[in-house]
Amino acid sequence: MCTSVQIPQVQSTSTLLPGQIQSLLQPIARDDIDALSREAQWETLLHCGRKVFFRGIIEFSNVCTCDCYYCGLRRSNRGVGRYQLAKGEILRQARWFADRGFGSVVLQSGQRRDPRFVGFLTDVVRSVKRETRSAMLPEGLGITLSVGEQSPEDYGRFFDAGAHRYLLNIETSSPRLFRRWHPENQAYDSRRRCLEYLRSIGFQVGTGVMIGAPWQTAADLAADVAFFKDMDVDMIGMVPYIPHPAAPLAAVVVDTAAVRQRRALLAIAAVRLVLQDVNIAVTTALQALAPMGREKGISFGANIIMHQAMASGCRKRHTLYNAKPRDDESNPDFQKALESRIRRLGRMVGRHEWGDPPHVFHRQALLRQSA
Repeated sequence: MCTSVQIPQVQSTSTLLPGQIQSLLQPIARDDIDALSREAQWETLLHCGRKVFFRGIIEFSNVCTCDCYYCGLRRSNRGVGRYQLAKGEILRQARWFADRGFGSVVLQSGQRRDPRFVGFLTDVVRSVKRETRSAMLPEGLGITLSVGEQSPEDYGRFFDAGAHRYLLNIETSSPRLFRRWHPENQAYDSRRRCLEYLRSIGFQVGTGVMIGAPWQTAADLAADVAFFKDMDVDMIGMVPYIPHPAAPLAAVVVDTAAVRQRRALLAIAAVRLVLQDVNIAVTTALQALAPMGREKGISFGANIIMHQAMASGCRKRHTLYNAKPRDDESNPDFQKALESRIRRLGRMVGRHEWGDPPHVFHRQALLRQSA
């Protein structure tokens, strides 16, 4: 056990209060950090098993109607070249992932709510499901959508078309911080209502927060972890903040990259200890802060790795943040090397599986018992 931070016993970590969670986010000594990593790894094996699942990211558009103060894709950024992939290119990328053993893809874009966009995406979801069916994936690839706030009716269309997971980052559970990070026409209450709509429709619900962004405190981050628990979410993305030079918040001084990475790893561990059986994703932002960021995330309790394989021209233009990794992840050698490093961590890669979080099945079992 660590010397200055007392990590609660595994049986009780799911009931930690925000103050106790905050204590996990502030260990300084190397021994404290190592102890927290070991506890998080044990919790992952206990509740989620040894498998690590790859999610193939298809960033099919960088067109966005929002103007978030931290984002390089914000509407006001005239320096980014906008693009939208054709349906055929999206299907090509989806088949590429399926052929290489991925069980799921994430279709991600900037936020649009116009009928043309909704119709296009609904058709794409149906087509991906239909064209990736195989003996190994009889129902086709699992599909996660990450396209921002939409109406309940449009969420329903996406669900009926075959998407079964939805990732909508809350960015922060603090209304105070949300207001400072977004323009007036984007409201915290609207974001939270969308998460509730998604659950009521039947989606597996994912959300996440930025870590180390301007004016955020350890208490804010601890409240975020408690928020995930209260919302009963299924998937979490703990995203270290990386300033983008074309975004207004880049003018605000933040902690060094090393500090933000460490805080992100501690936050991943805290989420694992508190939420136990959810999926936790290692995002590309963690890899951007330091080499082997993915592997470090796995060592602190993550069990999902986001994997990109898109044309380099589009990858360079999908700049949510600065210093995005430029590795050619479509190179088979890249995937083999990553899988080898995962095995050296004592884990294994789940192939041809959707990799749904155990939390979903546990909640469904509880509902059946109470019916």
